[in-house]
Amino acid sequence: MSKVIADPAAAVADVGEGASLAVGGFGLAGVPTVLIRALLASGVGGLHVVSNNCGTNGRGLGELLAAGRIARVTGSYVGENKEFARQYLAGLVEVELIPQGTLAERLRAGGCGIPAFYTPAGVGTAVADGGLPWRYHPDGGVAVASPPKEVREFDGVPYVLERGIVPDFALVRAAKGDIHGNLVFSRSARNFNPLAAMAGRVTIAEVEELAELDPDEVHLPGVFVQRVVPLTPAQAADKGIEKLTTTAGDA
Repeated sequence: MSKVIADPAAAVADVGEGASLAVGGFGLAGVPTVLIRALLASGVGGLHVVSNNCGTNGRGLGELLAAGRIARVTGSYVGENKEFARQYLAGLVEVELIPQGTLAERLRAGGCGIPAFYTPAGVGTAVADGGLPWRYHPDGGVAVASPPKEVREFDGVPYVLERGIVPDFALVRAAKGDIHGNLVFSRSARNFNPLAAMAGRVTIAEVEELAELDPDEVHLPGVFVQRVVPLTPAQAADKGIEKLTTTAGDA
């Protein structure tokens, strides 16, 4: 059965107010910009986003953030998104910052049906002990702080308990995909897209090229993907550069 939905707006039409969604991408590589813009156009808000970072100013998730559509972010990197930092410090958005490897494993665990796992990352810090500011008051005080987590020893080594993440939806971008939802990712875009796709209860993938795939090249099987949105050549070519560095020509 084909999972192809040609219209991005139709693909995200059931993403409701306050929905949770995992969003793939690493920096600006592999960011599902077309689906994000479809969400922006839908007017939905109060979103709880799980992503490595929250885009840049005016790009990727930064577009939803600037429009005030995101209520909470679970991620590992604020980066150089000044609007993200401003909203966080002003108490406009709640932010749960966690180690990058822990974020990856929480998504993978959610996708594999693992409710929680133990990791040494964060033991002896506020990650485990609690007290990290999730939300600030406008006056600068802490409105919501992270709770302490369970710590348990295995073979004399302490580990902190982390929960798997299972969001309502996942939005990802793939270099290639087929009508069954099997996906192939390109280079660093493979860092978080497969994990986000695994975790979502409903996963929507925008693909730069819709094609038949050799089973040996598939990075993510279609069992994790419910909807496939083929991109136009112009949409596929529209890729942002976070930091453009050029070299001056010879004088």
